[in-house]
Amino acid sequence: MFSSTNLEQEQSASSLPILNSFRTEQISIEDATRMIRSGNNVYVSGNAASPKTFLTSLAKRKNELMDVSVFHLLLMGKDPFDEDTQHKNLRHVSFFVGAADRKAIQLHTADYIPVFLSEIPSLFYKDIIPLDVAYVMVSPPNEDGFVSLGVECAASKAAIEKGKIVIAQINHKMPFTYGESLVPISKLHYIVEHTEALCELEKPEIGDIEQKIAQIISPLIEDGSTLQLGIGGIPNAIMSALDGKKDLGVHTEMFSDGLMEMILKGVITNKRKTVHPGVSIATFILGSKELYEFVNHNKEIKLLPTDGTNNPFLISQNDKMVSINSAIEIDLSGQVCSDSIGTQIYSGFGGQLDFVRGASASKGGKAIIAIPSMTKNGKYSRIVPTLKQGAGVVTTRADIHYVATEYGIVSLKGKTLRQRADALIAIAHPNVRHELQEWFQMSNQSHQSKERM
Repeated sequence: MFSSTNLEQEQSASSLPILNSFRTEQISIEDATRMIRSGNNVYVSGNAASPKTFLTSLAKRKNELMDVSVFHLLLMGKDPFDEDTQHKNLRHVSFFVGAADRKAIQLHTADYIPVFLSEIPSLFYKDIIPLDVAYVMVSPPNEDGFVSLGVECAASKAAIEKGKIVIAQINHKMPFTYGESLVPISKLHYIVEHTEALCELEKPEIGDIEQKIAQIISPLIEDGSTLQLGIGGIPNAIMSALDGKKDLGVHTEMFSDGLMEMILKGVITNKRKTVHPGVSIATFILGSKELYEFVNHNKEIKLLPTDGTNNPFLISQNDKMVSINSAIEIDLSGQVCSDSIGTQIYSGFGGQLDFVRGASASKGGKAIIAIPSMTKNGKYSRIVPTLKQGAGVVTTRADIHYVATEYGIVSLKGKTLRQRADALIAIAHPNVRHELQEWFQMSNQSHQSKERM
């Protein structure tokens, strides 16, 4: 495994002679931002590949530009756009909201597009969102003249193919990954050579509740299962609870430190995967420097765009596919809200329903929504009579399969509304069970009274 310094030196030593053999014009970041015109739609890579320096440079042109929309998935780092003053000049348009742009979204000085992760590339391919400029961060080229999208494939391939102007920032700290993340230099109109640290994600703390949920879910994950796990304490706790499992596989959105550790322990081998055997499949990589070193030139990890990783039909072809996702709240009928707190957008649709449907259709598959029974402050139940007013439904009551809290796990497939309510109340926090039961009984009595009138 390379240290970050060795990785950078290795890539730096081999890139310039190859770059010089192509006609692609090399420019500075300032030159790249000067290519942006008023009214342009601009795509930038996201997650760990968020181009912080480019966005900061673009923000300096705020008084020269009007109506520039900057499209991206999860934006990481500090937002260089001022959410109070720049929305008429430079405006975020996010496919998945995170800490960097959440305040701007909630202030309506930036925009959010509700969309399944699997469908984002099609917005570009079908010209539903025409792209004027695509700015992506890539690795140095290999000897065959290909750069790699490195830690984020997601929608960048579609943006490169559809952008009128394609600018690639060669970052010597970007690992070289395989799959559909390879891009020929000939596809790039301009190259910016600028090295900056990739965004990292600290490991979340794992508390007693997360450990209890992990212990409850772990028995459902059989040897030979293929996993999709998201971000947060619960997924990390589950990965820690899988020691001793055999020949697990990976088909997921995010490849994390936890998955790396499971590979190093021999828990993940991908040997028994039905689709892409022997290979971990993801669409982005997010974690520590050690993780980025681990994936560099690692042919046992392949990245696909989201229309591949998140295609429910492809997901379902993996036998024993297990998807584990979280939620903000779940109502007693099984409706799952994962993207908003009432009307306030908090995150996004992401790939939850893509994987719920794919795992549910898999032979021996399981789709699990795992949540603590209460909010972090212990004030509110996450299992609620009805979703908050204005809350969005991400996973519908017809799609819901398993729900887990620290008090147990239930399957809602094939259950009536009454059976669902009873099952969910049984795994709610003990302090709120009586209240939930009373609400459900009163709701039924109210409906019965209206029918008699």
